[in-house]
Amino acid sequence: MDRVSPEARSRIMSLVKSRHGRTTEKRFRAYLVSRGIGGWRMNDPSLPGKPDFVFRREMIVVFVDGCFWHGCRRCKRPPRSRVAFWLAKFAENRRRDRAVALRLRRAGWLVLRVRECDLKNSTRARAVLANLESLRSGFAAGRLLRQQASRKPMWKVR
Repeated sequence: MDRVSPEARSRIMSLVKSRHGRTTEKRFRAYLVSRGIGGWRMNDPSLPGKPDFVFRREMIVVFVDGCFWHGCRRCKRPPRSRVAFWLAKFAENRRRDRAVALRLRRAGWLVLRVRECDLKNSTRARAVLANLESLRSGFAAGRLLRQQASRKPMWKVR
């Protein structure tokens, strides 16, 4: 049961902004900086879905997803109230994620998705960064990477 009225909850939630998530985007950004990985921009509004990180030269976009908002099946953090609403919301978020990724892949971009829980686990975080560095170093063969990516995602951390 919620402690505040639906109107108050709506007002509170409307103040939550989607840019620069405290624990997800900033953590990933810190990992990139600590590994000396450069050449990226954050939240490019010119691309579908406003990817969290864009490597334009390599045509790689990275979305860093919060486990709650994207209904991470590994974390299984279900809401306690308004369950039907939240399950529909998570399904819609996942549907939109797939549609945006498809649009980007069709435009020649390689789309990577990283979950919040992957960044909390140091082993998985190192794997994410190693894969990203591997993809970037394979930029010379970028045409092949983009062709493969347009067929299906080459790599997803889940």
